[in-house]
Amino acid sequence: MEYNGKYKLFDSRKIITYPLLERINKVKLEDLIKVESTKSSLYDIDDSTAVNIDNIALDIVNAYTLNKPVIVFSGAHLVKNGLGPLLVDLIDRKLITLFAGNAASAIHDFELALIGETSEYVPEALEKGQFGMAYEFAYINVALKYGNLLKLGYGESLGKMICDPAFSEKVINEVSRCDSPKEFKHQEVSILAACYRNNIPYTIHAGIGTDVIDQHPSFDGEAKGGCSGRDFLIYTNETTKLKNGGVILNIGSAVTGPEVLLKAISMAANIGSFPKGIITADFDLRNFYHEQMKDETSQNYYFRDQKSVVTRIPEAFGGKGYYIKGNQLNTVPFLYKMIIKHFNNKIM
Repeated sequence: MEYNGKYKLFDSRKIITYPLLERINKVKLEDLIKVESTKSSLYDIDDSTAVNIDNIALDIVNAYTLNKPVIVFSGAHLVKNGLGPLLVDLIDRKLITLFAGNAASAIHDFELALIGETSEYVPEALEKGQFGMAYEFAYINVALKYGNLLKLGYGESLGKMICDPAFSEKVINEVSRCDSPKEFKHQEVSILAACYRNNIPYTIHAGIGTDVIDQHPSFDGEAKGGCSGRDFLIYTNETTKLKNGGVILNIGSAVTGPEVLLKAISMAANIGSFPKGIITADFDLRNFYHEQMKDETSQNYYFRDQKSVVTRIPEAFGGKGYYIKGNQLNTVPFLYKMIIKHFNNKIM
């Protein structure tokens, strides 16, 4: 990156990378959830939580039948925990109208699509100065460079790299090495690919200096910011469609998801597109502190997912907010199971 100011920059050209195929990963294809198995599996969920999840599932299917938005924002762990195939299936069924995440969610998805593995073993890599230094993260940076030139969004740029042979060839030919994988062999487990294939936005809401791709000489902050900025406006446009209701899920994003939603909803309301009667749900591990969401002296007041997603936004617009406490490996597959049950009942 060019800089003409008065301070000294770190010279990222000095960075030493290594081949992604040599990296030790904790998650492989065989660890990903099997979609069919969820329909007969039992999950460790208490009765009241199960009822709430079932209600949310029915709301999602009703939104689908009435052509209302279903927006899902996810942190990286949903993909890292191997739950991506469930989202791929829901996207293929058009039960989700927009999927959103932080940049890390897309990085894990990219790795799975490219090599069928993800989740770098950080402790061992960190002490060697190798954390996040797999060379092929340059693919993402170059895809964003070309995406920015085309004035595309972040998610669309990565989906295009995975699914569009000409675009993929352009990226890989420019940046790959002799020991680099040259094709995305596992598109079937990729949320990026599913969204691109189905013309459903995957919006990526990125920071600068927050992701391993930022560590590389190929990093271009202008491209990353430009593509992510467009994604924010795509996301905001989807929230303008909530005038007659819809569903918003926040899964494992403590800050980014709630903050993006809050700003987007405010922008939509500002132009007269008030999100009336929406259903919101926040999936996380912590206890829920509803009574403290208006008490600024409480530390729990600053849990933005509980304050914005579950409380402020639905209360402001006559909607209903749910908090789903539990391990994603139980709550998300159970949600999927209930969605499919109601979906099958609707279309039969």
